[in-house]
Amino acid sequence: MYEPTLLRTFLAVAQTLSFTRAARRLGLRQSTVSQHVRRLEEATGRPLFVRDTHGVELTEDGEAMLGFARSILEAHERATAFFTGTRLRGRLRFGASEDFVMTRLPEILESFRREHPEVDLELTVELSGTLQARLDAGRLDLILAKRRGGGPPGTPGAPDGAAGGAHPGEEHPGEELVWQDTLVWIGAPRLRLDPERPVPLIVFPPPGITRARALAALQTQGRAWRIACTSTSLSANVAAARAGLGVMAHTRGLLPPELVELPARAGLPELGAVDFVLRKGRRRGATQDAADALAAAILAGGDRLHRPPRPR
Repeated sequence: MYEPTLLRTFLAVAQTLSFTRAARRLGLRQSTVSQHVRRLEEATGRPLFVRDTHGVELTEDGEAMLGFARSILEAHERATAFFTGTRLRGRLRFGASEDFVMTRLPEILESFRREHPEVDLELTVELSGTLQARLDAGRLDLILAKRRGGGPPGTPGAPDGAAGGAHPGEEHPGEELVWQDTLVWIGAPRLRLDPERPVPLIVFPPPGITRARALAALQTQGRAWRIACTSTSLSANVAAARAGLGVMAHTRGLLPPELVELPARAGLPELGAVDFVLRKGRRRGATQDAADALAAAILAGGDRLHRPPRPR
């Protein structure tokens, strides 16, 4: 009833919220993606997406299908590996952006380790620009990181050259879009900015995509700013924001607990979009097979990255 091919297409559309991006990810025609979704909706007897001129959104039944689709595909992969006798081995150097420290990425990695116990997984948590540079230098095999999406009108591109060298929104070979989100200003609920004083900023050091975007947007607006806190640790920056030291540029879909998006009346400029992507290195053989398997697991569970970890 629920063919794996249809479920993989459904997950790609659900995670990108775009039939076009899903088709690009899967290497299919957009008409084929639409056909797969239609066949799955016919099998369930319920609409899974709401489609209009503004975009694509999951219905309540579509949200429910996410969990079922992941479970079915995971069982399918386990059965395939068992009966074909294929077991992944080798060393896999995986890099993840600081953005995912407080998400459910550990659950995805735990499941991957359970399914592939003979893969020696090495995790590096760093700034996205640093991860991009290490991948290009051959020091990592797979990364999950930010890529500069399109900025708001009049905002220059981020100047951090270590972020892979692509223009905003431009894809690298071997790169797959996991999802796109919006950068917003966040801070403590009681924080109030004085329009007569420089904006106190909490930032990552260079090369930092959110840092570069925040400084460029404020410069374009002609707004004065000062650095209130700098750290390579997301936890440290979040702690500084909770203490009311200043504001952060952060992804709307990954809003940390106890912090809020600043309202438009704060007078801060728009920051534009940001992409979260998977990029693979150039190594082949067992390493590439392991990287492909982990990338597939992250893509299949990508919607879980938007949600907080389950309480234990």
